[in-house]
Amino acid sequence: MATALVGSSWPWMKMRIRAIPEAAPPMAIWLQSSLYFRRRRSFSISATAKTTGRDAEEEGRVRVRFAPSPTGNLHVGGARTALFNYLFARSKGGKFVLRIEDTDLERSTKQSEEAVLRDLSWLGLDWDEGPGFGGDYGPYRQSERNSLYKQFAEKLLESGQVYRCFCSNEELEKMKEIAKLKHLPPVYTGKWASATDGEVQEELAKGTPYTYRFRVPKEGSLKINDLIRGEVSWNLDTLGDFVIMRSNGQPVYNFCVTVDDATMAISHVIRAEEHLPNTLRQALIYKALGFPMPFFAHVSLILAPDRSKLSKRHGATSVGQFREMGYLPQAMVNYLALLGWGDGTENEFFTLEQLVEKFSIGRVNKSGAIFDSTKLRWMNGQHLRALPSEEFAKLIAERWKSTGILTESEGTFIQEAIQLLKDGIDLITDSDKALSNLLSFPLHATLKSPEAKPVLEDELSEFSASLLAAYDSGEILSALEEGHTGWQKWVKNFGKSLKRKGKSLFMPLRVLLTGKLHGPDMGASVLLLHRAETSGVVAPEAGFVTLNERFKMLRKLDWEALTEDQPLLEQAVTISN
Repeated sequence: MATALVGSSWPWMKMRIRAIPEAAPPMAIWLQSSLYFRRRRSFSISATAKTTGRDAEEEGRVRVRFAPSPTGNLHVGGARTALFNYLFARSKGGKFVLRIEDTDLERSTKQSEEAVLRDLSWLGLDWDEGPGFGGDYGPYRQSERNSLYKQFAEKLLESGQVYRCFCSNEELEKMKEIAKLKHLPPVYTGKWASATDGEVQEELAKGTPYTYRFRVPKEGSLKINDLIRGEVSWNLDTLGDFVIMRSNGQPVYNFCVTVDDATMAISHVIRAEEHLPNTLRQALIYKALGFPMPFFAHVSLILAPDRSKLSKRHGATSVGQFREMGYLPQAMVNYLALLGWGDGTENEFFTLEQLVEKFSIGRVNKSGAIFDSTKLRWMNGQHLRALPSEEFAKLIAERWKSTGILTESEGTFIQEAIQLLKDGIDLITDSDKALSNLLSFPLHATLKSPEAKPVLEDELSEFSASLLAAYDSGEILSALEEGHTGWQKWVKNFGKSLKRKGKSLFMPLRVLLTGKLHGPDMGASVLLLHRAETSGVVAPEAGFVTLNERFKMLRKLDWEALTEDQPLLEQAVTISN
């Protein structure tokens, strides 16, 4: 897309603006500083790209960057920005550059940088240039590029496009207060913009601290055709001369970013929409230094379900947190890609390779995307169960052993347990609860629940007595030893002896043998309980109630007390409701 600064004065530079394909190279817009200041301070520039988007792709000119600040963990919003940059670069055969913006010396830490790099690597977003990889445009940490910033700042000072400002903090605050009283934008009044050489030299001789301020044109406006948001414009009279170098010699963010993107030959700047206002200052610096303009694409924010900006108060927000919670990197990548993008079909499941193949910046939505943790969890479950069976089983088995539920990570019991429980596992960490539930026997709590009333009233005490008799005779254990076929045969015969079938047979069996009203396949569950008891693979501290212990509990049940408790419980539930 084309970028333009529109104003009044230079008609001989005006050309027709046309839409440029998304992969076109940076704009060929150059300014001669002498011409710039010979005229009055206004901008009037429009331009077209020198080559087509297809030419740019063939020449491999697409270069994008992700530039995190190492002041904390990698937020999911930053991860999505990195992903969109990665997908765009890979889809165009270009380069994905990683740059560390660590000019905030007080807050930047090596630990945060390492965490960001680790999270990006975990997501599979490998970079072509950057820390640890090198490249022709380094160094790739802003803290190592200070000499470059000073060089360009001096160039602007010499050309007159930047001037020294000796205003104190008190003076600047007073300017803001006056502007506020007059209901004007809090812009710099330009006190030192027209100072004489003598006045400047006098302050320098006194050692007065100074900043470098950029001369902003008094008239005109900036217009960009954002690849996502379309046409965006700003009036220059709302800006005022801004600082590019602080009095301590440290460069300001917007100056660093512009110099870095220009000297690293970044063709497309894909970043969060909160950076959209920065485009005005950066565009002015590009043109003052004679750098070609990149194309801009500002991605919408990720929002919480209440449509506020996603923050810590909404739960986990960093990639590292989701990794520790047991999420798969492929599920995170898939879900983040769908936050504001789609391929135009109903398909929601993509590998990273498929995303590269299908991604288009033109299909990125400019409205905010809602972060739905429930859908992320569901999507992770889909990806987890789509893993090769051996890989899935290894992840779960190692998890069970590491958390102390099992003493082994291999064996028939483990394989059968994974097969039975997998549909209820959306996160690897869910497997702990799934197996613990299977091994537990909350019979008393279940029987006292209102939901158990119909089962209790269906002569459950008599059913229990028949079940105990079958256990005492050895029928049940013999059937379990024969496996699935033996168990099915016994259940069928047991049902015939009681003249029960269907729900009236299986529901009481489930309650009395598993202690629950719901769960995975009842027969497979009981067979697993038997195998767990005979294999000794369950850790003593896992809270496993063996079949033998379950039947002992059944013998001690006070059925009359349970029946009496039901009306009282039902009354309490009614009052509560």
